[in-house]
Amino acid sequence: MLEGRHIPRKYISIKFILSAIAILIFLTGMLWNYLPPANIRLSLLVSGSAMFLLIELWDLRQRRQQADFANDICGAVDAWMDGREPENYTSYEDSQASKVQEKLLQYYERMREGQRQSEEDKQIIQELVSDISHQVKTPVANIQMFTNILQQHELTDEKRAEFLTTMSGQINKLDFLMQSLIKMSRLETGTFTLHMENGSLYQTIAQAVNGIWAKAAHKGIQIDVECDSQMSVKHDPKWTAEALGNILDNAVKYTPEGGNIRVRVRPWQFYTRIDISDTGMGIAAEHYNDVFQRFYRAQETASEEGVGLGLYLARGIITRQKGYISVKSEIGEGTTFSVFLLS
Repeated sequence: MLEGRHIPRKYISIKFILSAIAILIFLTGMLWNYLPPANIRLSLLVSGSAMFLLIELWDLRQRRQQADFANDICGAVDAWMDGREPENYTSYEDSQASKVQEKLLQYYERMREGQRQSEEDKQIIQELVSDISHQVKTPVANIQMFTNILQQHELTDEKRAEFLTTMSGQINKLDFLMQSLIKMSRLETGTFTLHMENGSLYQTIAQAVNGIWAKAAHKGIQIDVECDSQMSVKHDPKWTAEALGNILDNAVKYTPEGGNIRVRVRPWQFYTRIDISDTGMGIAAEHYNDVFQRFYRAQETASEEGVGLGLYLARGIITRQKGYISVKSEIGEGTTFSVFLLS
């Protein structure tokens, strides 16, 4: 640290004076036997005057160095605060000023990075608030409309039951939306924790398939899984099942009745590869990246339920486990999402 190398000015002055006095005494002792008393006194007077002059010159030099040091540091701080490069800053110069400036620069860079991160977090929060308000607007407006109709109009029991069923569907949609938005906000703000462990990938896939089995059966969709029951991969079972479940749910949603979904797992270089293939409508190549964007819904899928968060969440979860997802598709032939987890 800098404090360990700095010597107080007062201590240096006393040391310098004592050394000068010792030298003066030594010289006086040598000349005592050779010079008359008057010459000795004159020699002492001259030596003493010279010594005090040297002390003052040295002290003046020290004050000037300290002033230059302070000016260099203050100038560097002012420049960084204004977003400029300091004029007298040399990063590799071996001087006290450069060392202090280097530490100040490190501190400034950390503060600037913290400010940048704070601005990014603020932007994320603003976007989340905007997205949430936009997404909840429609189901809330529908619920309010049907509530007003039920309160202000005389309806038959059949019509009332129909409106209540529609309201129930809107409430379920709102609940699903809020749960998805909560997951999204946790993902983007980094408030969820991954518990990575070497566990059975077969069990994780089974958990994901169980979540969409009923929907697939309702549409007569056949699901085939090809995975070694002994395969073990380091992953977070809960969140990985969430990611795979979102991809599978997307496959069921856009695969016509009587279609097929196939899950195939195999080693792949440094990763374990999970292919989820369907026989659905397919995705145009120019939209491969779009499908992973938040709230993206293709025009041809507008009639299907959903809010466009499933694949976005899936990619975020897998990416945070140092894996990645790719997609390959043919219009009218189906789509394959490939999930790569570090082996």
